[in-house]
Amino acid sequence: MKLITEELDQVDVIVEEKNGKKNLYIEGVFLQGDCVNRNKRLYEMKTLRKGVKVYVENYLSKGRAVGELGHPSGPTINLDRVSHSIISLTENGNNIIGKAKILTTLPMGKIAAGLYEEGVKLGVSSRGVGSLIQTTHGYSIVSEDFTISTAADIVHDPSAPEAFVNGIYEGVEWLYDSKKQEWIATSIKNKIENDVVSNNLNEERMLQHFENYLKLI
Repeated sequence: MKLITEELDQVDVIVEEKNGKKNLYIEGVFLQGDCVNRNKRLYEMKTLRKGVKVYVENYLSKGRAVGELGHPSGPTINLDRVSHSIISLTENGNNIIGKAKILTTLPMGKIAAGLYEEGVKLGVSSRGVGSLIQTTHGYSIVSEDFTISTAADIVHDPSAPEAFVNGIYEGVEWLYDSKKQEWIATSIKNKIENDVVSNNLNEERMLQHFENYLKLI
């Protein structure tokens, strides 16, 4: 499956004060369905609704729904880059309206808050994995195997050309290792397997070999 990212700038940063403490939130459209987006992809609402339902059940409802600052290179959440927690996702027409709290006690949250305070426009980028079905109409349909990694990462330039994201981040195939519960780039997996065969590694050395490659992802 491919890493799929979609950037949206239909969000606002809002300030809420409670008990004398100010909190920053990002609120707006996080995901869109039943329309061809600027990346020439279409998410049918039934596919998007299913992905959101699973994400809410497995992450948001358990306080595990977080996002990063910037563009991560894979589907895995990097805890050292977490900048905000996603606290709600609500369907409204063909939009999924989200709200996320910027975590100003964390390094990346402080940076995100600083960018906002300095007048930098922030946007969001959803991140997931799935298969793409090519159509004869010049766009792709995201398959029903679509899985959301995070409903929103924070990005500073949601209007940037999509070719950068597509070329750097979305060109790699990913597989999910259910035993280890982690995503593995197939290019890394294939290189490991080739090296194991060519070098006739035993199980212990094969495991070390695998761990070394994971550090390169």
